[in-house]
Amino acid sequence: MEKRPEIKPDSGKLGVLTPGMGAVATTFVAGVYAVRQGHGKPIGSLTQMGTIRLGKRTDKRVPLIKDFVPLSGLDDLVFGGWDIFEDDMYAAAVNAGVLDKDTLDGIKADLVNVKPMPAVFDQNYVKRISGTHVKKGKTKMDLADLLRQDIQSFKAEHKLSRLVMIWCASTEAYIEPGPVHLSLAAFEKGLKENDPAISPSMIYAYAALNEGVPFGNGAPNLTLDIPALLELSKQKKVPISGKDFKTGQTLMKTVLAPAFKARLLGVSGWFSTNILGNRDGEVLDEPMSFNQRKSANSVPWNTFYSPSFIRICTKTFIIKCELTTIRPGATTRKAGTILISLAGWGIPCRSRWISFAGIVSLQPPSCLTWPCLWIWQHVPA
Repeated sequence: MEKRPEIKPDSGKLGVLTPGMGAVATTFVAGVYAVRQGHGKPIGSLTQMGTIRLGKRTDKRVPLIKDFVPLSGLDDLVFGGWDIFEDDMYAAAVNAGVLDKDTLDGIKADLVNVKPMPAVFDQNYVKRISGTHVKKGKTKMDLADLLRQDIQSFKAEHKLSRLVMIWCASTEAYIEPGPVHLSLAAFEKGLKENDPAISPSMIYAYAALNEGVPFGNGAPNLTLDIPALLELSKQKKVPISGKDFKTGQTLMKTVLAPAFKARLLGVSGWFSTNILGNRDGEVLDEPMSFNQRKSANSVPWNTFYSPSFIRICTKTFIIKCELTTIRPGATTRKAGTILISLAGWGIPCRSRWISFAGIVSLQPPSCLTWPCLWIWQHVPA
């Protein structure tokens, strides 16, 4: 019989390191600080407000997850990270403009103390933005070693018992897996030889795993989807997770696609648009970065709707995902529209979903979800 894993009780401080300290990371951290000071409740956080049913429904045993699983409390989180800009988290949050300045001023003393370390950056993977707060190294292995030193120093300085790392930086340019990704040996050789197929996010993941730090990927990058880092994760027995935060249109698709499939509704078209501003829109305005995001948005269909099912339900099936960006600084909000053409028993209809969103923040390890409102409209076919 396989031995059950031991779950140790939480103790000490938990460091939360974020590569990228822009709109997503600052909203997440500001939300935690605001809750700590009693300015709000952690609405949208699975770890803080989610429940779990124990036994039969009639037993009425439904404790909070945080009371059942030994998780760190919000007061035990210590934040740090890297960014290509030198702004502290208060300045970065003000620049992002997601939260109003009055809210940020109430937690300014906490936010100004979170200052970014110089980041690992490669212009080939994010073409539309650049910064000077970056690490220098002869090889990508040197950069990985510098990140490992940062992790060690951060842990010692703040007297942390453990850490996690969550990718909150920009979506990287789309790449396919190559020979350098097929084994850990090939990957480490590529780090030493500056292989161009090794992206910054992969360097962060490599450094984290070697330091025993679990890594979560909050973007649709290739990052963890390669045999080399899977091998390292197993070798070090350190968890990895994530393939984008899936908080906007991708979230809706993963909700709606299985619902339509469960009702065996024929879908002939799915048209989605996004309007993005600030750095998110600026980065995704570049075709290769957008292709990475677009590939993530098509995942629900590849997962839930098989080609054979589509052929039975409809003669044609069109998926179109559009991205509209506006000048940086014009807006901090995201807006999107989904228009679905579907039919059941031969009767065509259309469904429209409209979103007005701020930045929707992280789930692991504990966080807030900022406003994301989806409005459903029935549209006559």
